[in-house]
Amino acid sequence: MKFSNRDEVINDLQKAFQPLISKYDIEDIGVFEEQGQKDQYHMGYTIRKDGKTFMVHTPYLKNESGQLSAANNEWTVETDEPNSKDMNGYEGLDEALRSL
Repeated sequence: MKFSNRDEVINDLQKAFQPLISKYDIEDIGVFEEQGQKDQYHMGYTIRKDGKTFMVHTPYLKNESGQLSAANNEWTVETDEPNSKDMNGYEGLDEALRSL
């Protein structure tokens, strides 16, 4: 299992901004990160599309040094709307973004 520094993971996510904006007609994009329980960490994107905000992320494992390793390639889509349910189980970023 390969672990990377948090800054490297963020840099990789940021490199994809422009291609994702063009391919999926995204209005705005930023990096999403959230500490989960124990050694879980979530990284991905905060996306605004069609006036709505979505958090699209995948789980990472965090080691004792604070480095991250992708846990799997399953992506989750959350919205900032209080009554909406998280959509998870997407097999890759492309599938998750096509759902928006």
